[in-house]
Amino acid sequence: MKYEIRYKPSYSMLVVNLESNEKMVAESGAMTYMTPNIEVHTRKRETSLLGTLGLAILGRQSFWVNEYTAKNGQGEAGFVSAPVGDIEKLEIKPNQGYIIQKAAYIASTENVDLDVKWEGFTRGLFGQGLFMIRVTGNGTLFINTFGAIDKHVLQPGQSMIVDNFHLVAFSDTCNYRVTKFGGLKETILGGEGLVTNITGPGEVYIQTKNLSEFAEWLWTLLEPRVRARAR
Repeated sequence: MKYEIRYKPSYSMLVVNLESNEKMVAESGAMTYMTPNIEVHTRKRETSLLGTLGLAILGRQSFWVNEYTAKNGQGEAGFVSAPVGDIEKLEIKPNQGYIIQKAAYIASTENVDLDVKWEGFTRGLFGQGLFMIRVTGNGTLFINTFGAIDKHVLQPGQSMIVDNFHLVAFSDTCNYRVTKFGGLKETILGGEGLVTNITGPGEVYIQTKNLSEFAEWLWTLLEPRVRARAR
């Protein structure tokens, strides 16, 4: 599959060029355009109904995904997701998976699996709206972020602490631990809340913008108008 990520890093769009009968899977609602010879089929995200429900309810992903298949020659399609942000490609191999933030998935090749049946949920890998999804299989995964992507490569035993709102993805070879930001005072007053302590080896992907803070900033602009109209 040939692809191009255009308009990086702020307004990224994924453009894929599919050979005849080549297939791409994308998040429901991510398509921006496609050539007329691409056939689209909508299906449950997983073959298991319980697995699909788990991703839809716990992962807050759409219940459905769309499969795009080029027919009778090459086809092209464009995909976007985050309102303002970047797109990055990750290679998934049998011994090289990733754990991604719930809203980071945008598209993948057909042999990439999103899994909610792993210990991360029972261990409580969440906080301030954070749920992570394990990605396994053999193929290509495209993730999207709010803001630009900041990549870090951790050596064995090397650690970093990441704010949960900025954490996008990390290698499943990493160890992790969700904890408070400092003591109780820092957690409540320090503006960080919960953080994830990640230890290598592996890669860590961070988004430079915080969607929650953006929503709060946007509300400060909208609130006066809302209150004025309510009077």
